[in-house]
Amino acid sequence: MSGGDRTPHARAARPHPIGPHWATGGLRPFSIKAKLGTLVVVSVFITTGLIMVAMYTATELRFITVFSIIATLLITQFVAHSLTAPLDEMSTVARSISNGDYTRRVRGADRRDELGDLAVTINRMADELAAQDLQRKELVANVSHELRTPIAGLRAVLENVVDGVMAADPETMRTALKQTERLGRLVETLLDLSRLDNGVVPLKARRFEVWPYLSGVLKEANMAVSQRAGIASGSGTHTRTDVHLHLDVSPPELTAHADPERIHQVVANLIDNAVKHSPAHGRVTVRARRGLTPESLELEVLDEGPGIPESEWHRVFERFNRGNAGHSANGKGDGGTGLGLAIARWAVDLHGGKIRVAESARGCRIKVTLPGQAGTAKLT
Repeated sequence: MSGGDRTPHARAARPHPIGPHWATGGLRPFSIKAKLGTLVVVSVFITTGLIMVAMYTATELRFITVFSIIATLLITQFVAHSLTAPLDEMSTVARSISNGDYTRRVRGADRRDELGDLAVTINRMADELAAQDLQRKELVANVSHELRTPIAGLRAVLENVVDGVMAADPETMRTALKQTERLGRLVETLLDLSRLDNGVVPLKARRFEVWPYLSGVLKEANMAVSQRAGIASGSGTHTRTDVHLHLDVSPPELTAHADPERIHQVVANLIDNAVKHSPAHGRVTVRARRGLTPESLELEVLDEGPGIPESEWHRVFERFNRGNAGHSANGKGDGGTGLGLAIARWAVDLHGGKIRVAESARGCRIKVTLPGQAGTAKLT
């Protein structure tokens, strides 16, 4: 799969912002505390040494005091500069970030002390803010693009009716209705994602039989494709009626414990995405198996499309990115919003499950693991 909802832009798993040397919780040899302690020890050592020199050489104590103060000030100035210079730079970079400039970075991320950890954290924060800013711009561009086409079509129909070029007959009104339905689907998708982001989507888990449930989802998918034949869909412009959907559930009496409505979103989006990227007369398989825990479930959606490079598997579920081309298997742009797989990921996360791209000899294979009663119990 390539393009559309499968565009690989999701961020990879990030390491913890604090370096591994914090794990022990002890004093590090290059920490600020260690440096300040060393400063005190060296100052005392110098003062003691000079006093010893004065005792054995009969040097006046006032000279020893002056030399001791000068040496201590020089060492203190050196240590203070090594600590304050990075802080000044961090303050400058932080001000730039607060003003919307995410290009500047803090030097000294390779330092082996707390300032090095802080530099790494600030640089990582700048990277994430830059990525979020890019996502925001892509969201505006993608949503604007998706809204423009149905609005333009609807406006053209209505203008023709008002100008008398076309009669307000049922066929004309059906064309206007189709464009309105496309707008509604897009808005509904965006609202679903907003609810997921804000954590206001309730999880209503219950036990259900997998075979009849998935059979109903596939029938709805087929009906939706038939109804949208010749129309652009809410998540793209595909109108594939040549792709065969196949259901494989074993054992047939398999049951699961999850929120059927949320899982419907997962399966429907995965099917929609797989159909887009299937070749002509291809086959999309929805496979369900029993998981490792009671009433857990393993779902797979497989297609026969071009697949995804393994190096990009971890980036597939990012939202709002259509990437290298937004092209389906037949070479035509799908015009997708890049929301389908993002919504599927969030719905799986609500269950405490996992969704990922798995190895496949042909095409793409998306695997969903739902924890069953054990996972949903933790969320309630």
